[in-house]
Amino acid sequence: MSDREAEFREFVAARMESLRGLAYLTCGDWQLAEDAVLAALPKLYAKWNRIDNHDAYARTAVVRAAIDETRRPWWRRERSHSDALPERAEPDSTQAVHDRLQTRAALRQLPPRQRAVLVLRFLEGLSVEQTAAALGCPQGTVKVYTARGLATLRQILEVPYATF
Repeated sequence: MSDREAEFREFVAARMESLRGLAYLTCGDWQLAEDAVLAALPKLYAKWNRIDNHDAYARTAVVRAAIDETRRPWWRRERSHSDALPERAEPDSTQAVHDRLQTRAALRQLPPRQRAVLVLRFLEGLSVEQTAAALGCPQGTVKVYTARGLATLRQILEVPYATF
């Protein structure tokens, strides 16, 4: 095994869960998120030696792949039979779990680009400049999508302006 391959495997092992989570929050479906990550990793490997910031490239590739997955026409998507199975409800008394579920449901109501901006800005902790670079858009677009996305989330979640 070459050094390049070992380094790539180590990177994937360390970042796979966070990349899947990023993709899931971007597209809202675990199967599509898995597909997005699996589509992005070969691109990352092909350019591994030419990339300075592997994390940034991986985030960008995963977000773009996740957005592409949501744009794909329904007749070209593969559907899993597990989608038809009901999820087992497990009662959880913690408020944090309830808040996460409400936030996730609210995020699903946003357009994919706004959702991607909010996930990159607030979950991944990227700056406006880094988010713009990851999505390949101007910084002004990131600012507008952030403002509109947060305003929509406030309306959906019925949260006053000062607390969110």
